[in-house]
Amino acid sequence: MFAALAAIGVAACVPPPPATPAPAQAAGPSAPVRPAPPPPQAGDWRDAPLTPGDWSYAANSAGSTASFGGVFSLSCNLQSRTVTLTRAATMARAAPASMGVITSNASRTLATTVAANGLAAALPARDPLLDAMAFSKGRFVIAVSGEQTLYVPSWTEVTRVVEDCR
Repeated sequence: MFAALAAIGVAACVPPPPATPAPAQAAGPSAPVRPAPPPPQAGDWRDAPLTPGDWSYAANSAGSTASFGGVFSLSCNLQSRTVTLTRAATMARAAPASMGVITSNASRTLATTVAANGLAAALPARDPLLDAMAFSKGRFVIAVSGEQTLYVPSWTEVTRVVEDCR
């Protein structure tokens, strides 16, 4: 009997078998990957990116000029009390084209003349369209057929040229 108890005692001294490893856990659910937001609808000009560039202002004896990025300018002619909008042309023009101006509260199509540096449209200094451009919510649009549409920020330079002419 002693032998049987010794066998049981020796069996009790044997370490237990190693635990079987737990199955690898699947990676926990991660945050869902959201797709990039769609680009703005092309139809709403207020959502289009601004045309690259900055405004600059210069006064001279004939009036003042605000230029935007070398592609658009407003010039005050003090003698005639007119403000001329000029859209730089990327191609030589033999004939005038219409210039569309869109603001947050007004829009108009202007007749242009061919100028040395593009297409120009002159407005009386008190024309309400100039005020609409100056006070447009953040930007206004200048569109000329055959040219890239401009989405121009409505900064203080616009107001300054208009006020210089009044």
